Amino acid sequence: MTYSLKGRRVLVTAGSRGLGAVICERFGEKGAHVMVNYVANESKAQEVVTKVKAHGVESFVVQGDASSEADNIRIVRETVEKLGGLDIIVANAGWTRFSAFGDLNALLIDDWNKCWAVNVLSHVHLLRAAQPNFAANPDGGSYIITSSIAGTTQSGSSLPYSVTKAAGIQLMKCLASTQGPKIRINAVLPGQLLTDWGMQFDEATIEAEKKEATLKHETYLDDCANVYISIAENTSLTGQAITVDSGLTLAWSSRS
Repeated sequence: MTYSLKGRRVLVTAGSRGLGAVICERFGEKGAHVMVNYVANESKAQEVVTKVKAHGVESFVVQGDASSEADNIRIVRETVEKLGGLDIIVANAGWTRFSAFGDLNALLIDDWNKCWAVNVLSHVHLLRAAQPNFAANPDGGSYIITSSIAGTTQSGSSLPYSVTKAAGIQLMKCLASTQGPKIRINAVLPGQLLTDWGMQFDEATIEAEKKEATLKHETYLDDCANVYISIAENTSLTGQAITVDSGLTLAWSSRS
């Protein structure tokens, strides 16, 4: 079944920069109305809104911290109020504290708890808040999680990030298996993205991963953002973790 994005109402968490900003623009290009969530940098979020509105659609900003249940509930409510409904959520927010991956003492328990709150529990909060709207929509709703290849490998910016991204993938599958047929739930697992986040890795690591990847380059932002559009438009897809990493994890799995 054709699911046109024209006129759909979309909430993108952490939409003010990096991958989230490109995702917002892509939905705007498709004729969707977009709510751009940010945590602290309102000016960056407003820049994204300006780009989205250039496509003749509505767009607004909403502040909210994904680690807060109250904020997650509020941003859904404000999206419904401003856009007149809600069809799609791109849950793009994530949290880590860069540290030595194998050092059990590198991070505090508070850091583990914040990873859990943002990378796992936020999806429960958002979907609970959006469920009545999705259920009332004739075409249901789509919930797309930004996960990471850290959730399927023993690597990443920190140990708790990898663990909680893995938990988020399992949560996605459990939600997809129980919340159909009205709600489609999927995840995108990006590889190395050269955003502000990705550039926190040292140069040697970045260059080594480019060389290791089967396609010999980083994961391009535009390519990754386009996958979210394809998922939103696909009414036969749910419960899937889709890797977009230029073949990096494929190369890792082929190591002898």
